Amino acid sequence: MITLDVLTARPDMPQRGELERWIARAWVRPARSGGGYVFAEIDVARVQLIHQLRAELGLGAQAVPVVLSLLDQLYTARRQLRAVAGVVQAEAPDDLRLRLGQVLTDIERPGLD
Repeated sequence: MITLDVLTARPDMPQRGELERWIARAWVRPARSGGGYVFAEIDVARVQLIHQLRAELGLGAQAVPVVLSLLDQLYTARRQLRAVAGVVQAEAPDDLRLRLGQVLTDIERPGLD
């Protein structure tokens, strides 16, 4: 865990006021501890992402929540797919696992219908 002061002192991070605005907008949701914010590794990664979206890509304040929502949905879908893949690997018969592997291979090669 890292504090707000330590995080915003890093040269690759936004200034304190900017980060506090992101927290107020719920773009980042750090934990509270001792009256201040503390950031887990995942929070730091999200701050870095937002900083890149804003500083390097020039994304406006109205676009950031849309992009974050889409990324959150994508990460959720990936976690769910990994969970399903784990169950299939552990529980599905060999012929079903092979067929699923073929389907996924076909999906990865678009335009070869």
